[in-house]
Parts: sequence; structure tokens; C-alpha cells
Amino acid sequence: MPGRVRAGSTCSVRADPTDVPGMFRDTAETTRQTAARSTLNGLMTWLGEAGLAATATSDGLLAAVDQHSAAIRDALGDPEHGPSAISLAGYATGVRDALIEAEWQLPPMNEVDWSQAEWPTVRLIAICAMARAYGYA
Repeated sequence: MPGRVRAGSTCSVRADPTDVPGMFRDTAETTRQTAARSTLNGLMTWLGEAGLAATATSDGLLAAVDQHSAAIRDALGDPEHGPSAISLAGYATGVRDALIEAEWQLPPMNEVDWSQAEWPTVRLIAICAMARAYGYA
């Protein structure tokens, strides 16, 4: 039978399951990066563009977004260099999932009062600000 070692043989086969051939490892990493950027671009389209435009006209919103961004960098473990696209997208997905579970909904963009933006709105805008700053979206 293929793949079997004959009884008494000194040959041993020890495959390391973490040793993925380079081509597949590179493909997997590219796929993760692409998925992360897609998630962040979707968030930018849904909320980020309008939210970031609002920060340009509201010092209070900008300050709140900066505070949320700092908290996110701390939460993701690299406050000096910032998160990777994959970790930032994972964080965004977690926030989104928690908001869905809590049945929170963003009002239509033309009804958002940016001067009184709710915590989830500011947190999501902060994720978008970081995605833009790091070149992920």
C-alpha cells in the first residue's frame, strides 16, 4: 500500500503539519490580506467616507475618533506601529458582529448627527481612519 512503512523498517516519516510549502503559504497570506482589505473597504464605503468627512468639520468628533483609534491600537497590541490589515479587519468584524447581536443600527447617513455620534459610530469611524492612515483602505 502506498504511504505505509514495512514492519521492522528503520524509516520514519514525520510530517510537520505547520510546514506548508511556500507557494501555499504565500497564497494563504495573500488571501488573508485580500479579505482583510475587502472588509475594510466595505466599511469605508458604508460609513467611513461620510464619517471621515465629518471629522474634517468637527473638532469634537475628530478628538473622539483619535481617542478611539488609540484604544484600538492598544487593544490590538501594537500601539507604536499600529495593527496589520488582518488584525484591524478582524477587530472591525468583531465590533460589527457585536452590534448586530445588540440589534444596533446606524441611522441613514443623511440623518446622522455627527456632533452627537454614538459610541459605535465613532468606534467604526476610528477603524476607518486607521485603515486609511495605514494604507489598507
